[in-house]
Amino acid sequence: MNLKSKNSIRLCVLAIVALSVTNCTSTKVDSSRKLIWSDEFNGKGLPDSSKWNYDIGGNGFGNEEAQFYTKNRLENARMENGNLVIEARKENWEENKYTSARLLTKGKFSFQYGTIEVRAKLPKGKGTWPAIWMMSEGMKKWPDDGELDIMEHVGYNQGYIHASVHTKKYNHIQGTQKTDTLVVKDVSEKFHVYKADWTPEKIDVYIDDKKFFTYENKEKTGDAWPFDRPYFVILNLAVGGFWGGKMGIDDSIFPQKYYIDYVRVYQNK
Repeated sequence: MNLKSKNSIRLCVLAIVALSVTNCTSTKVDSSRKLIWSDEFNGKGLPDSSKWNYDIGGNGFGNEEAQFYTKNRLENARMENGNLVIEARKENWEENKYTSARLLTKGKFSFQYGTIEVRAKLPKGKGTWPAIWMMSEGMKKWPDDGELDIMEHVGYNQGYIHASVHTKKYNHIQGTQKTDTLVVKDVSEKFHVYKADWTPEKIDVYIDDKKFFTYENKEKTGDAWPFDRPYFVILNLAVGGFWGGKMGIDDSIFPQKYYIDYVRVYQNK
């Protein structure tokens, strides 16, 4: 091993110690691209209300989830040590047995075409269901107006990361959704960058620059491609649900934390 390699390893180790991060993926903004929106979560307390709204309520809005999504509650969503922490807790709340949070940029920021990057470390355990996803700012009817799932992880299938699109023609209700999976064994131990590159021609989804899902605008119809309008960003941690709770919920794992280091949206060249 040459001196340069040794120094690179040493610098990476020092960065981990100094920054208390769990891997050496770069966290710098890409200066070669135009950044149009971001949240670095460098403050303290509640998430920035100029950037984020909350979905509030139980059942996961039709997903049969077990948690109640709260608003402006530090126990469920807060900025801490340079991260957004979404925490799912086992506690009784509004006739539900768990609490958590679902944050969204609807009404505050949406974009049409671009690249979104989210650096995150996922919770672990049976019953957890964290996600990074997007929906139409002008959503009138699901799935006609589309949904892009950049990252979904169900705790009973540790390390399997799913990306999907749902449209009027292709969706999970019909069992026709377009989807793919990448196995990343250390998603709950290390931060990874989840990225979607969205153009008028296709959507590519990556983990740490490894592309594992592509959906192309082949049919040129609204039923198959509603991704021609502004979309907003959603970050949430569900408990249970028709998918996340398919194998039950392990109450011994709570509380569980979902860490998001940043969300960045770049303009396509």
